[in-house]
Amino acid sequence: MDEQTLVAQILRGAAAHDSCVVTFIVGAGSREVTLGALVTEAERVAGGLQGMGLQPGDVLAVQLPGNYDGAVMQAAVSLCGAVLLPVVMIYGPRELDFILRQSGAVGLAVPDRYRGREHAAAILPRLGNLPALKFVVVTGEGIVPDGAVRYGDLGTRLARPYRQPEPGPGTRAMLVYTSGTTAEPKGVQHSHRSLLAEVLSPGRGAAGEEFRHLAMFPPGHVAGLLGLVRILVHGTPTVVLETWDPAGAARLIDDYRITHTAGAPVQLAGLLDQQASGTASLASVRGFLTGAAAVPPSLVERADAAGIAAYRSYGSSEHPTVSSGAVSDPLPKRARTDGLVLPGNEVRLIGPDGRDVADGTAGEIVTRGPELFVGYTDPALTAEAFLPGGWYRTGDVGVLDSDGYLTVTDRLKDVIIRGGENISSKEVEDLLAEHPAVAEAAVIAVPDAALGERVCAVIVTRPGCSFGVEQAREHFAALGVARQKTPELVQVVDELPRTPAGKVQKFVLRRQLSGFWPDQR
Repeated sequence: MDEQTLVAQILRGAAAHDSCVVTFIVGAGSREVTLGALVTEAERVAGGLQGMGLQPGDVLAVQLPGNYDGAVMQAAVSLCGAVLLPVVMIYGPRELDFILRQSGAVGLAVPDRYRGREHAAAILPRLGNLPALKFVVVTGEGIVPDGAVRYGDLGTRLARPYRQPEPGPGTRAMLVYTSGTTAEPKGVQHSHRSLLAEVLSPGRGAAGEEFRHLAMFPPGHVAGLLGLVRILVHGTPTVVLETWDPAGAARLIDDYRITHTAGAPVQLAGLLDQQASGTASLASVRGFLTGAAAVPPSLVERADAAGIAAYRSYGSSEHPTVSSGAVSDPLPKRARTDGLVLPGNEVRLIGPDGRDVADGTAGEIVTRGPELFVGYTDPALTAEAFLPGGWYRTGDVGVLDSDGYLTVTDRLKDVIIRGGENISSKEVEDLLAEHPAVAEAAVIAVPDAALGERVCAVIVTRPGCSFGVEQAREHFAALGVARQKTPELVQVVDELPRTPAGKVQKFVLRRQLSGFWPDQR
């Protein structure tokens, strides 16, 4: 069998790291299992799925939380040589129906209950007619809706001897739908080869380091899925957190002496808040990779002052890790850049005319490399996304410094054009994050008849604090920033709408706040 397939690498990883312990945290409980036992169970479940007709190349959607059954099911789908389609738990019947219909999934796995609520019974009857869907698997011990199969039966009553398939390294292995921050989700397709290029990449970590990892990304997100594949392939001792809770996560870090973890900026901030309150030390943490959303430099600087070497990375569902910082990087590089382009990847910065921009000049980031996706499910979207030579248009704006470090400065769609001047929303967000009253900030453009667009800041304040236009003016004036970048509209909210990966959904903010704009000008 070709070693460049998930099937081969999962089986090899289980044999090589049989005794590696993976701990699943669900609520106040925990379940420890060795990697060898987990993969053995996945083989039993894979045999049951094969007995139900799952073939190599078929798509199976898995909407399960980050627990033992969810990990086994995802591993089992990959062991069948099928296409794993992870779905985040917050998606309801409308989003799920779209994904199942657009992907042509033949199977679906869901829990009977999630966070105390009936899930399968509530969501399955509201799905439309899906001709491609042949079976539904339901985990848990609750009532299984008519026509569905109980998950436990796959490894027992419905069990069949597992037959190891031989997919080609270039065939589809994963299909994931983008989070929909700016538009309708797109189906991102990865092959066995592209996924393993990401998982087997040496990255920029220190060789020989002992790792004890805390997994916090949801399994329905590409980062969560890749985290599971890394456990299966590399045998990294890992604690998997089903539900994000800053106090609980901080306790786990201390209890299990976690050395490394990765998460969205909001998660890093939450852990630092716990440390500051004295509820956790976080003393064992040697590295924290943060990304999946805009990272203010002040957050990395705050972590450094707290004894945690945080660093940024840049990637997407389409190209999971383009660049990354490292614990060994100096603080200015970790705080204000997104790291060095990883070996094997290539980056160009281009202008509106498609030509490379001058050194040190911002331009649209285009990438290529072995871990780049193979295309969208919609061929028209694929054609729009690629330039000649296989270069992928990320839609992000960035700059490379003289040392080769990449800094993402904005999204093309997030540039605010005020009176003909381009203003980076991310730059304004980073400046706002330096104000002591600001916990989180998102900056969007507001239509304006005279100037075209104005700068609007949506703010989550720290407890007991207030923030408005006057505070913004004073803050930006004290920083010596160009007056045009100062937010002219400020709206304080309790929380920012986010994707499961932590990205702020600015289209939701624009829709929610559209009614406020005329009154605030």
